[in-house]
Amino acid sequence: MFRFSYRAGQKMLCLALAASLAAPVSAQDKTPFREHSGVLPDGTSWLIRVPENWNGRLLRDLDFASFIHVPGYAPRYEDLLARGYAFAGLARHPLRLWQYDPQREILNLQTVQDTFTQLESEPDMVMQYGCSGGGLDSLASAEDYPDKIDGSVVLAAHTPVWIMNSFLDGWFAMRALLAEDFVAQGLGQASDLTVAGLPNAGAGGDRNLDAIRASWKSAIENAGKTPEGRARLALAFAIGQWSPWMVEGTDLPDTSDTAAMADMVVKSAMRNAGNVGGTARLLFENAASGQQLSGNEGVDYAAFYANAAPAMKQLVEALYAEAGLDLQADLATIEAEPRIAASNYALDFWAGDGRTTTGELEVPAIRIHMLGDWAIPYSLMQGYEALVEQTGTTDLYRQALVQGTGHCEFMAAESSVIVEILAERIETGTWPEVTPEALNTAAAALETGSDPRFVEFGDWRVGAYNRPWTPSQ
Repeated sequence: MFRFSYRAGQKMLCLALAASLAAPVSAQDKTPFREHSGVLPDGTSWLIRVPENWNGRLLRDLDFASFIHVPGYAPRYEDLLARGYAFAGLARHPLRLWQYDPQREILNLQTVQDTFTQLESEPDMVMQYGCSGGGLDSLASAEDYPDKIDGSVVLAAHTPVWIMNSFLDGWFAMRALLAEDFVAQGLGQASDLTVAGLPNAGAGGDRNLDAIRASWKSAIENAGKTPEGRARLALAFAIGQWSPWMVEGTDLPDTSDTAAMADMVVKSAMRNAGNVGGTARLLFENAASGQQLSGNEGVDYAAFYANAAPAMKQLVEALYAEAGLDLQADLATIEAEPRIAASNYALDFWAGDGRTTTGELEVPAIRIHMLGDWAIPYSLMQGYEALVEQTGTTDLYRQALVQGTGHCEFMAAESSVIVEILAERIETGTWPEVTPEALNTAAAALETGSDPRFVEFGDWRVGAYNRPWTPSQ
């Protein structure tokens, strides 16, 4: 219903609101460009920039108007503008935390694309481009709304039900394994370690989020002091298929250095304690009227551990041997915990077009993700690859792993090279080579001043992603 009613009359309204000007070149904006901006009827701001050397290619981006000058994003935008790419994008709506809907974001992007065509001209090529929520918009556009784009560039994409279930698994395992010692040390009650039904924004509750975070930080700090606690933290990370390396400004330890890897797990767990249940939990739950989209009824956690990345299984088994713990007994402890049900209402909402991914690509897409992404586990990318294989759309999809920490903190070389590769795939119908070596060589040739960091999955490749979800499930 929304799809048909929302766009009625949008072109004329956008044009009436547009503020079109020739923008001066500031110290931040090195490439001369023409600029148009305005506000959509729902209050979403939009921005268009067309470089003087426009190559006829348009990148459509959820976050362009919000992040054009944000340090972590600006170098990527500036590099692509300098290469002749135009941008048409949005700012994140001020009420997005309470009204998030990727379907609406995609439809808004289509409206701004229409505005671009009327104010400038019809692009020769249109690519959806985006990171995080923008990455979901890219994948969903390539699946559900392909008519107005030629392909999608996908950076650090989340898929809401997937990510919330992956985070639930790790937190659920941590609570099962750490609660007994948390209580024994007099740090609180087991019920203080909440993992589901968490307070919602403005909804009150018996315990606020600050108290829950504090309890979890105490539990993790306590666990980090003992061989047993460190082993159990590593097991929870392995079950959740989380990266053990989530702290910016740190180096990835050698996977054979058990002590250094265990230290990193503790630091990463403490970092995640600031976002119990998952970084974007409120965003996703508020979208579905506050209902929880994650659950673990019927989950076999021993099987989930069997799917862990070899690097994590090696770490867990080494730490369990050092601590003299019984791994199978701890897996049984997790299995025995009472399960959590997801809301059918929430799942129905997230099943809508543009709100999840199925692997049923209609146009080419290329996806990258950082191993040390603290907001979205890198393992989601491997799960999507499996869906693509199941649906028979492999020829439309490529992906690559980047060895770095942070969320959406890709270098200009890494972003620009996959845009160029997708453009070549669209023009020729054939993918160029996308091995890490080939990507690093091609990215270095762009001479952006940064060294690209594409790597093989290696021992970080999980046996299978544990939490794919499609509307049919």
